[in-house]
Amino acid sequence: MLRLGTWSTHFTSRDLPESAEPAGYLRLPPAEWERWLDDLGIPDGTPYLLSPTFAYDVHLNSYFHRVDFLEGPLNSQNNRASALARFLNFLHSNRGGKGWQDATEADHLAYHHWRRRDVRGPRVDGGTWSQEVSHLQQFYLHAVSKGWVSEVPIPQRAPREWSGHQVPGPRRPEGQSVPATYAHDEGGERIEWLPAASYRRWRDVGVRGYGLDGRPRAEFRGRWSERNATFCDCMVRTGLRLSEQAHLVEWEVRTGPGPTGYSRFWLPGAIAKRHSAGWIYVPASVRRDLTDYAVHDRAAVVEEAQADGRYERIRRPLIVEDRARANTARYTTGALAGRLVDVRLLGPAERRRLLVETEAGLEPALFWLGEGGMPLAVSTWKDMFTTANQRCAELGLDLAAHAHLLRHTFAVITLEQLQRGHIAALGSLNLAQRLHYVRIFGDPLDWVRRRLRHASVLSTLIYLHALQELEMETRMALVPDSWEDVRDTAVNDLGDEDPPADLVVAGVSG
Repeated sequence: MLRLGTWSTHFTSRDLPESAEPAGYLRLPPAEWERWLDDLGIPDGTPYLLSPTFAYDVHLNSYFHRVDFLEGPLNSQNNRASALARFLNFLHSNRGGKGWQDATEADHLAYHHWRRRDVRGPRVDGGTWSQEVSHLQQFYLHAVSKGWVSEVPIPQRAPREWSGHQVPGPRRPEGQSVPATYAHDEGGERIEWLPAASYRRWRDVGVRGYGLDGRPRAEFRGRWSERNATFCDCMVRTGLRLSEQAHLVEWEVRTGPGPTGYSRFWLPGAIAKRHSAGWIYVPASVRRDLTDYAVHDRAAVVEEAQADGRYERIRRPLIVEDRARANTARYTTGALAGRLVDVRLLGPAERRRLLVETEAGLEPALFWLGEGGMPLAVSTWKDMFTTANQRCAELGLDLAAHAHLLRHTFAVITLEQLQRGHIAALGSLNLAQRLHYVRIFGDPLDWVRRRLRHASVLSTLIYLHALQELEMETRMALVPDSWEDVRDTAVNDLGDEDPPADLVVAGVSG
């Protein structure tokens, strides 16, 4: 039975325009909304779902108000809300208008079939499905703990024992089950990345608008192509996540004259995933391009916006009043008006309202700005990748990238270079010298872990598997098209299929 209307996802915002005649059914006047959200500790960007009849389910939406969620990345909240909305829409449209409290295992299995196998469904890949199931599992476990439902409507199984051939994930509490519908085709240890030459070709054709001959196309109109290319170069050479890089303020980015090698800046925990603050190393070539963007493109849009008075119209601004004390800002509105705050403690939403007083007037603190001189949204950067991939496809170039692929590319290439240098250095040393070298310079895998700001080296191990796959591809490429004829080899040299006598079999002791 198909029912009209869908569950829709919305996000809290203190910057919505105020109506001259507010609706009579609202309990709070618009002037009190901001204070109400402040009292509840709900930041801008927190999702909430409305039913097909535009009803607000208090129990359902309180799930997004968990402290660990509110302190986490906004994109994780968005993923939770999107996964839940998709399941609720399936229940409403395909399971007789059921609500989330009425869902059963049969409903979930039907959803699994439609989402993964049905020709009329989206047929999502295993990784996408498993992530969605994980979000549903978390929600229903929460609902059970609150007494809203009696059981989780997802078939369960006992977790599999870890084997030495797998990269172990986080340990679950003793006895905790896992969804039985998890996919088995996620790709496992396979990751997406681009060799350096392939990345540069994707960037030039897709982002810069070049032709396949490597030259600018006369018909291409992209005023911001160099800014976008610099943004991509910065990501692929530093390993920054998209949201992290998009919310850097101007003085956190190293520009101007610098060393011939690498310079570094500190990524604050407030904009880093899971508050994983750390040093970010920027090569001189990227620093040069960042400087060029700051001096020309960024300065031009700021000057134009200042002349138009756009920054004075920003609601609820935070102001850095003294550039010499750039990390100190002042709240100007609401309950916090007049209070000082360290900029390094501000999350993405507040940084988008952060302005700096200069001799020419106010200007945004965020480094990456758009055509109108305003901070660029994360969604705009994602659209940039989509457009770049479309340009490549239109020209017949079989290359595509997304933001996290650039992070993978940084990890694989950096690890390969470090491993090569590490092995070369150790090769000329004796045992004592090797131990001394490792104590001083550490392990390449751990260095990459620190640059990616992984909590555990287990999360970084996947990139070793990428190197192993790369080595295998290289070795296979060296196999000639026409193999030697085994009849040209003496029978005694061919050997047999018995394993070597000294082979140690895993898990078998002699």
